[in-house]
Amino acid sequence: MTSAVSGMLATIPSPDQGVWYLGPLPIRAYALCIITGILVAIWWGDRRLVARGGTKGTVSDVAVFAVPFGLVGGRLYHVATDYYRYFGEGKNPLDALKIWDGGLGIWGAIALGAVGAWIGCRRRGVPLPVFADAVAPGIVVAQAIGRLGNYFNQEIYGAPTDLPWGLEIYRRETENGVADMLTGVAVDHTPIMVVHPTFLYELIWNLLIAVVVVLLDRKLRLGHGRAFAVYVAGYTLGRCWIELMRTDDATHVFGVRINVWVSILVFLGAVAYFVLARRRGEREVLVSDPVAEDEGNSGHAPASDQNGEDEQDSRAGSELSAPSEQNQHH
Repeated sequence: MTSAVSGMLATIPSPDQGVWYLGPLPIRAYALCIITGILVAIWWGDRRLVARGGTKGTVSDVAVFAVPFGLVGGRLYHVATDYYRYFGEGKNPLDALKIWDGGLGIWGAIALGAVGAWIGCRRRGVPLPVFADAVAPGIVVAQAIGRLGNYFNQEIYGAPTDLPWGLEIYRRETENGVADMLTGVAVDHTPIMVVHPTFLYELIWNLLIAVVVVLLDRKLRLGHGRAFAVYVAGYTLGRCWIELMRTDDATHVFGVRINVWVSILVFLGAVAYFVLARRRGEREVLVSDPVAEDEGNSGHAPASDQNGEDEQDSRAGSELSAPSEQNQHH
């Protein structure tokens, strides 16, 4: 950290660049962060599904469908809500295809990704709500990792600030001296402004939501998609106030950023689902769950079997231990 503005205790420096070249091949930090987040979500989701009696490797098999659908959905949402970036006088519509330059809307990613997950779950014979509960905390951690890509791109920030954790924004230029904040390199370390790092606020919030999901899931043994509902409700709650702090261009509805309205609606839907799904009873038990097989063979409920209780506690503990092993525009 360096002192950048008189009177400041410290500020957060931005990276000099977000794109490196391996010969003619561009290596983009944004893309690397998205890929890393996806891998973490798959790894952790698989562990959680196995703890529920699922088969190892199921999450990665379902991800073959869910991830491409999610990426397409996220890009479609971004282009639809920020259409002015790609269409109109002086714009190049083909830029809408440049997903590597950033611009993924979480709402589109979740919506279309759910369609892909549904296809994959049907092929593997896994109920979609069970899969959703298993991957919920991993998804929000993946979103946190993805926000690091915004840091390298110098985007998703708020208004100027003199707080100690203000983010320094540098002027970046190409080799020809043309200003290019995305693919250029910082010409010096004198910030052109110091702003709220809203990408960092969301990153921290997402990690907290992952912890909340795991703890509630362990305590209440959430099932039928309720753990996923906790993730959605928690994420949207934070997204509302963080979105209001952002100063980047965005589509507004009734004077408010469209993502704020979407967050409110999705939050209400998630809370309603969490309450209503409680009527479906206890957490689902997959056929391959050894506790369920013991119950079927002995005719006794696992709650009366001390070994069954110990096994359930062991699984819950493995779920809780997972977070300790880790850790654009929309």
